[in-house]
Amino acid sequence: MVDPFADQDVIRRLLNESKTWAFVGLGDNPEREVYTQARLLQERGKRIIPVHPAAQEVHGERGYASLAEIPDASEVDVVGVYRRTEHAGQAVDEAIAAGAKAVWLPLQVIDEAAARRARDAGLDVVMNRCPAVEWALRR
Repeated sequence: MVDPFADQDVIRRLLNESKTWAFVGLGDNPEREVYTQARLLQERGKRIIPVHPAAQEVHGERGYASLAEIPDASEVDVVGVYRRTEHAGQAVDEAIAAGAKAVWLPLQVIDEAAARRARDAGLDVVMNRCPAVEWALRR
């Protein structure tokens, strides 16, 4: 069965063509997976925007407490939702409201209803995939 939220063309396009990723859940804790993923994409030329209630600077980038606080949030290409599944839907809805172009839910963050809402709103959606793994597959 084909996973509608793991379209290889969408994944390839988001990894290759996107410029700005907002990472919901990105704080200054290097023990968290989101910290590593954000660094990886930054090292590959992406601008990263930390989104965390503490609004901390991370990897040299100013943090914001919410997606709504990002100036020109409509210029965000991808919102990475690094929250537990039970909180992912709210972050997806905020991404839709902010005018983001895509949402990426990492491994084990699965919210089919939120993914459908995003897709129905015109966003590209990737779910239950790791950017680092997908990037390695494209080498």
